[in-house]
Parts: sequence; C-alpha cells; structure tokens
Amino acid sequence: MASNNFPSQSHLLVIIIFITTLLTPITTNNTSPQPWNILSNDNFAGKLPSASSSVEAASIDFGHVTKILPSAVLNPSSVQDIIDLIKLSFDSQSSFPIAARGHGHSFRGQAAAKDGVVVNMRSMVNEDRGIKVSRTGLYADVDTAWLWIEVLNKTLELGLTPVSWTDYLYLTVGGTLSNGGISGQTSRYGPQISNVLELDIITGKGEIATCSNDMNSDLFYAALGGLGQFGIITRARIKLELAPKRAKWLRFLYTDFSEFTRDQERLISEADGLHFLEGSVMLDHGPPDNWRSTYYPPSDHLRIVSMIKRHRVIYCLEVVKYYDEFSQHSVNEEMEELSESLNFVRGFVYEKDVTYIDFLNRVRTGELNLKSKGQWDVPHPWLNLFVPKSQISRFDYGVFKGIILRNNITTGPLLVYPMKRIMWNDQMSTAIPEEDVFYAVGFLRSAEFDNWEAYDKENMEVLMFCEDAKMDVIQYLPYHASQEGWVRHFGPRWNTFVERKYKYDPKMILSPGQNIFQ
Repeated sequence: MASNNFPSQSHLLVIIIFITTLLTPITTNNTSPQPWNILSNDNFAGKLPSASSSVEAASIDFGHVTKILPSAVLNPSSVQDIIDLIKLSFDSQSSFPIAARGHGHSFRGQAAAKDGVVVNMRSMVNEDRGIKVSRTGLYADVDTAWLWIEVLNKTLELGLTPVSWTDYLYLTVGGTLSNGGISGQTSRYGPQISNVLELDIITGKGEIATCSNDMNSDLFYAALGGLGQFGIITRARIKLELAPKRAKWLRFLYTDFSEFTRDQERLISEADGLHFLEGSVMLDHGPPDNWRSTYYPPSDHLRIVSMIKRHRVIYCLEVVKYYDEFSQHSVNEEMEELSESLNFVRGFVYEKDVTYIDFLNRVRTGELNLKSKGQWDVPHPWLNLFVPKSQISRFDYGVFKGIILRNNITTGPLLVYPMKRIMWNDQMSTAIPEEDVFYAVGFLRSAEFDNWEAYDKENMEVLMFCEDAKMDVIQYLPYHASQEGWVRHFGPRWNTFVERKYKYDPKMILSPGQNIFQ
C-alpha cells in the first residue's frame, strides 16, 4: 500500500503551486508556469518532459477527431511514480485530473486529461522485466504497459499463449482490460477480461491493491471493463494454454443474411468447435479494400465484384481451427465436414494455412501498408455496437441495406459476428445486452481530415435508428456526450457503477476523457 505519511510544508507549497498551474490552460507564452518546471522534487525529477511535443502527442489519439491538451505528461519509471502522482492530486484541496495512456488507440479522447496529467504507461516498459510466465500455473504476470504482441512473443518462447485476443495486437494490456477485449475468439473463450486471474490496481486515492475473484473482488470486477474509472491497472495475471503451431483459415461468402447468421449462431453453440469466428459485410461501393480484397486471390476479384454488384450487400464468414503436429491429420477432415454443413454460395470458399502467430498478427500487414501510403494517421470515426440477436435482422435491413448503402460513404471493414453472454461475467463493468446471444458490429472507418464529420453524422443516424426502433443496442468502446447517455448505456448497472466510483475514486480524478463524471 502507498504510504499514508503527510507531506512536509515545503512539499505542500509545491502541491499548491502545482495545482494552480494545472488549472491554467497551456498557452504559447513562454513566461506561463509549467508543471514540469515547478514539480522539481525528487519524486518527479526528470519524469515530466519539458518538450511541448510530448504534450502535443498526448492530446491526440488514433481517432484523430479530438485534440485535448493536458498540462503535463508523466513518464513514470515505476509504479510508485504513479502512486505519488495520484496521491498528490487526491491529497490536494483542488485535485487535478489524471489519465493513463497506453498506445493511444482510443478514438474519441478517452485517454485524455484536459489541463491535467497524462501518464505515459509505455515509459515503464523494460525489456528485462515485465512479463513473468509460469509454465506450471499456466499464467503470465504482465506489466500492463506491454503490448499484446509483446506478450504473445514472450509466451511463445515457452510454447504457451493467451487464449483471447483483439484483432489488432499493438494495444496495451491495460487498455484492452479497461474496455473488454473482443475478437473472433470471444465466442469460445470469452473476452480478454474473462481470462484474467489477478490484478494490481492503483485507485483514485493513490492506494495500490492486489485483487482477484477471492481478494478485493469488488475492485477486481469494477476495473475489468471499467473504462479506467476506478483505478489504473498496473499488473495482470493472464490465463495461458499450450500454443498451437498453425491455423487453418477459411472464408465463405453469403448472399442471404438469414443463412449467414444462422450458420454463425450454430457454430458458436458447438462445444469444442472453432477457435475463431468472425463475419463481415461487403458493400457495393467504395474501393475493393472495403472488403479486404487482399484476403482473396486476384483471379477471383472480378467474380466477387460481380456478386457484390448483383446483390449490393453480401457477407463473409471467417472461421479458424488451430492445430499442431498431433492434430494435423484430422484438421482437414474436420474443416471439410464443416464446409459441407454451411449454407454459403457454392464456389466461393477460400482457404489459407498459416502459422499461429501470422494469423493472430494478420492486421499488422495492412497497418504497415497504410502507413507506407500515409493513410494510417487519419481520422477514424469508428462505431462499435452490441446488437441483441433478436434485432440483428432488423439492423441488417435498416442499417447495412438502408443507411449505409443510401449514404454511400463508408470505407473500411464492417464486422458483424455473434458472441455468448455466458462467456461474460455480470460483476464486471462492461455493459452488454441481456439476451443469451448478441452480435458485435464494428464500423471501422477511415476518413479524411476534411470529411470525417460526415461519418460521425452517419454514426449518429445509425444510433438514432436503433433508438427509435427500441433495439436495446449498447455501444462497445462507448462515447456519450452527456451523463444522461451514460445512464442509458449502463441501465440497471448505473447505480453500481456510481457507487464504485465514489468508493474508489471519490474526487473523480481518473480518466476524465471518458466524460462520464463531471
């Protein structure tokens, strides 16, 4: 636990000056006092960079649709630095906001701290420590500043692997655990937050606690999917299993949405079935990359385009079965039987056989390609939703075949795939639909700096359609402009969420960028 000693009089003077500075907006006037010049005590010496570029970098994120300036960026070298910073704010009469930032992959300023301090978690990464793997316990103790790709590489050295992933691996462990962490593995293994055994968390009071299902369980479940509202997660114990060697990866094209969803729902209901299942939408507009053309042989592009032109909207089902030297002889037979049971358009099935790590890291190739073209650091007005199973056909008709086709602006992947509620834990903070099966729908758009607002307007049109139709849709990676929106978002969980906030962060210090508490 953090020390409870009161600061000295000299330190109190530093605190008072520091708070006053934090409440003063950044200006171009060099005579304006800055936190990194004032906070010169031993706790923070050299850890608040004086370069304005650090503050500028922390003001934007992957979304590139907001710019929120902090007063300072802390580059901690240890967990104690973060404890000291939070204690400094909590013990002050006028506390200042603090936000943890990992790889900056939020897209609406969720990791921002206006006129406060952004904690650059990646500064704590040390190649010589930070990931400790237990082969006997089948878990890894991971400093949450590490990226999932780094965790994967480390565990594979010992023939082990985490089981639940996101599609993109260059995200920090702490970032995904604060939201949920979903992908095509979720239907089998649950989200990443369902595969955590233990956490170390620094609360908004500057107190550090180790927690699990059996110890400080309320804080444990509050922090998982808690959007950073209850504490900064600094360590996570992640479940592992023996790593497979390869992945048999098949894609099937559908023209009938009912057949597409029926096959998906049947597949996720089968015990010990597929290791990965995702669906996507392919539209009759936009460039071929809108439907991930690199996934299909060039010789078939014209056939696929022709089918899209004819039907205007078609669907792709992706499934994966992992295997190793012990199961390599049976995997082909299993996937052939699976193919025969599906109702896809015959003649439109595509197969790849890749290494396990190449499959998990499949998005990296696309990222590097976009970076080489200058198309990565652009606005990403994304929208991610959880849609109840009972509403998914209405959603398809009203949104995919209605709003999206009519507006004719969407670019980037559109995902739609089911997951099972039983794989989530209701004690956790993430809001999910009440039905036993619900769909993750992702509009992963890329835009230009002069037109991203058109996509944002379309997002609002989609949300309004769902609200008017009373579809009980819930945002994943949520953004709400008002607390009223958050109350609707959490529904019956709201009171518990508020109680936990007052319990663990009573001064509302942490993660102000989520815009939940003013």
